[in-house]
Amino acid sequence: MANTSQPSQQDTQQLIQQLNGGHLAAAEQMAKALIAKHADTFILHHILALSLDGQQRFSESIASYEIAIKLQPNNVDLYFNLGIALSNVNQFDAALTTYQKAISLKPSFFEAHGNLGTVLQRLGMLDEAVASYKKGLSINPQDARGHFNLGTALRDKGNLAEAIESYKQAITLFPNYTDAYNNLGETQRDHDDMAAAVKNYQAALSRNPDHPNANYNMGEFCYLAKRYSEAADFFERSQFDDWQARRLYSLYKAKQFDDFKTTLDDVLNNTHHTSPLIATLATHYATNFDQEDQYNFCKNGLEFVYQSSIGALADPSSPLLQALLHDIEHADIAERVQGMLHYGKQSAGNLFKRPEASFKQLATLVKQEFRNYQKHFANSECELIQSFPDELEFTSSWYVNMMQGGHLNAHIHEIGWISGAVYLAMPSVAGDEGSFEYGTHGDHYPIRPSKTQADFPTAQALPNVGDIVLFPSSLFHRTIPFKADERRICIAFDLKPKSNIELNYY
Repeated sequence: MANTSQPSQQDTQQLIQQLNGGHLAAAEQMAKALIAKHADTFILHHILALSLDGQQRFSESIASYEIAIKLQPNNVDLYFNLGIALSNVNQFDAALTTYQKAISLKPSFFEAHGNLGTVLQRLGMLDEAVASYKKGLSINPQDARGHFNLGTALRDKGNLAEAIESYKQAITLFPNYTDAYNNLGETQRDHDDMAAAVKNYQAALSRNPDHPNANYNMGEFCYLAKRYSEAADFFERSQFDDWQARRLYSLYKAKQFDDFKTTLDDVLNNTHHTSPLIATLATHYATNFDQEDQYNFCKNGLEFVYQSSIGALADPSSPLLQALLHDIEHADIAERVQGMLHYGKQSAGNLFKRPEASFKQLATLVKQEFRNYQKHFANSECELIQSFPDELEFTSSWYVNMMQGGHLNAHIHEIGWISGAVYLAMPSVAGDEGSFEYGTHGDHYPIRPSKTQADFPTAQALPNVGDIVLFPSSLFHRTIPFKADERRICIAFDLKPKSNIELNYY
């Protein structure tokens, strides 16, 4: 028989005081003790859920929210908080339904529209996310966070100009919004306005000198400006993402080899060998100084290049091939200025997060090829394979559309794990023209006087239409120029272990 008795007013007030005072563990224990005596009292389950939430024990808080909802099924705040908890454990489909229920109960709940947008964005439904953010902003146009979130979705879509305006609006409403200054700078960088980007990174740092992303972005700016020592300092201050790899890069480019070796030794001894950029640097250093390469991400990267044909694209009349070429030509996709690309254009945003069916279908096919890659090299003992991602996430994807004379300088994809490209159009070529070349030297890495570029090995692959080429992100690669008056079109991408993307919930 259900216990329908109610706790005393004194017990209830004490419980609320524990929660409001931040004594979450005490509130949890008191709530559980009272629930044992008063199992059907709504407020006890609600406070237990909130106390568990505050301790980041989201799976447990979900169960408490669900009990509270059974007791008060039309309490809109419960659905809202449950949606946040579900999102924090990556149950995005359930969170989607929960936020929609909150909105059905209270259509003017702009925060619920905003959080619904973050879930839609996480699920790759960018058009729907933009619509949800805009609905929230139509209810409360003064919501700085809503404008910020809208900017992130627009940027993912490649709508850089619109994203810039959204970030600016967020800053107008909240002048100390450091994340908005940083994201505005990143978007302006992608929009080829580095001067404005740096100004906004500095605006973020003037408000928070320890802002991780802004320090990191200033580090990127400094090394692009060849101010490598400054870059190393910014990366160290950032302590963000792959800052150790970026610091090593800056020290190496500055020819501060003693500092580089000391830092590399520390990384070798105290971190997993899972950074493609550090692998690139360690391999180059080992060749340069006649030492053994001790970084075990993928020491022999040239042996881990994989080329295969995707059946759904190999036929020139393939519907998918035609759809991809059509969408590249006609979809509203912004372009990104790419300093290493000559006689061609590159898309902005993350192509595989766009709504077009062709890109979504290709992303699925590419993920299948990644699994084939993993199986092909399954016996390797390097971290590239041993720590291969369980869940596959495209950190970036873009098209490269080259015309006559087109080529890319040698570079690596620092944010990848495995990189690759699918080829949709190839020019008629002679010899090695238009080939994909990969190796262990590039980016003007310093070479000691006793060495030459020939000491750093290279190899080539000439793809056909419908081919996919996958390779460790630690390899330098470039496109050899071609003379034919035809297009060379590919969709390139990076994959890395799935991460918890930080979304800006209310």
